[in-house]
Amino acid sequence: MTQEKLKFDIDGIHCNSCKKIIEDSVKELEGIKHVSVNYEKQTCSVSFDNQKIKKETIIAAIDDAGYECSISDTDEKKNRGMDKIRVPAFILGVIAIALVIYRFSENIAVPEITQNMSYGLLFLVGLLTGFHCISMCGGFVVSYTAKGAKKGIKTHKLHLAYGIGKTISYTVIGAAFGLLGSIIAFTPFMRGTAGIIAGLFLIVFGLNMLNVFPSLRKIRLKTPGFIQKFAGSNSGHSSPLKIGLLNGLMLACGPLQAIYIMAAGTGSMIEGAKMLFIFALGTLPVMLGFGYAASIISSSATRKILKVSGIIIIILGLIMMNRGLALTGTGYDTESLIVSTVSQNQNFQNLPAESSIVIEDGYQTIRMDVTDNGWEPDKFVLKKDVPVKWIINGIEINGCNNAIQVPKLGLEFDIKQGEQTIEFVPDKEGVISWSCWMGMIPGTFIVKSDIDLFDADAVQKELESVPEPAGGSCGGSCGSPTCSADSGSICGCGV
Repeated sequence: MTQEKLKFDIDGIHCNSCKKIIEDSVKELEGIKHVSVNYEKQTCSVSFDNQKIKKETIIAAIDDAGYECSISDTDEKKNRGMDKIRVPAFILGVIAIALVIYRFSENIAVPEITQNMSYGLLFLVGLLTGFHCISMCGGFVVSYTAKGAKKGIKTHKLHLAYGIGKTISYTVIGAAFGLLGSIIAFTPFMRGTAGIIAGLFLIVFGLNMLNVFPSLRKIRLKTPGFIQKFAGSNSGHSSPLKIGLLNGLMLACGPLQAIYIMAAGTGSMIEGAKMLFIFALGTLPVMLGFGYAASIISSSATRKILKVSGIIIIILGLIMMNRGLALTGTGYDTESLIVSTVSQNQNFQNLPAESSIVIEDGYQTIRMDVTDNGWEPDKFVLKKDVPVKWIINGIEINGCNNAIQVPKLGLEFDIKQGEQTIEFVPDKEGVISWSCWMGMIPGTFIVKSDIDLFDADAVQKELESVPEPAGGSCGGSCGSPTCSADSGSICGCGV
């Protein structure tokens, strides 16, 4: 017996489940003494009897498992690594330039982000994650499909049972995370932080799919050992329904971790369940398609799809992070940064007429409609230290635009059908960001002390006659969701 030890470079390892799949695929070969996959370095060390098995057989086994394998070579690895960096960097650079041009172009209207679009993004994340699910859970699907075929069970019934189990599992766990968030009583800042963390998880996951920064592979949450053991021991002989139910425990999945965090951030069982339900539905087409025709998509094609998916997941992660930043009210989201930059050199003469300030009884009065498209308008210029009456007309209210939060002002309130008045005093110059409770529909107050509106002399005369507010609520609603004070009265909420 002649023992030989070789190290292989492997492309396509995205998580610890990939590591286990590769190790299991090699271990079952005759002549293998030891095999160990390094997730961070994307390598596989194999000790084997070269009289019983050839290295080409080992490479073929890893390739058949859905990964690209080659014998380690430092120079070749370095050149291949540079190509992996250049291509994604070029693609991301093009996307970034396109987004900047798109955002700043005055001739292109930026579409509003609505609730439906948000759920669409969740479905898209699930759809892209489906390709990764093939590597993590594809073996389960092939296993129950093969066993079902031997028993004469129709394939579509097995896949339906698996899909139902997976969707139920994700939905129930999503509701649990939402319940946890409601118990903790997430503040807008905490919800925003959860969104930022979820976005970071997606970005790191996408970068790992592209293998751009191998060191990022150290940043991960492992599925607890007892859960891995329980899922593994039950998956081999369980029904498709039970296998689907166990899928919700696969906590090592980056996107799933991100969506669970988002579910907790909603602070609602219903919203948490809805988010995971939609995400689960998104993962099903690819997974079930794989179950119906596992041989149609080659391993090479799957790897290419995963690369493209990685880029899109990074973009979705950036969007999620930006929404989280909007929820925190720190002013570091793209909308606030752009408005803040533009406001330095703009006289606001080109703002829509409905964004203008109207001076009434010593108040700056602004009006805004709430529709399915968001806020109309969504930007206002305000005079510093002058009380504001924000008259909001709820016309078309849905699950996303039904509440507004202004973190810098400590305001968080529900939107009611018809008109309601929110009052506050902008006491600091700068940009005040606000949004719907989910951070998807942004708005901005631009507060300036030297603003010139309409007839400057008349405005100044009115401003000088305005008495200083006595503190607390400035009259009318304090902004609390339960406040029912009429405009011009003092509420008793104590907020």
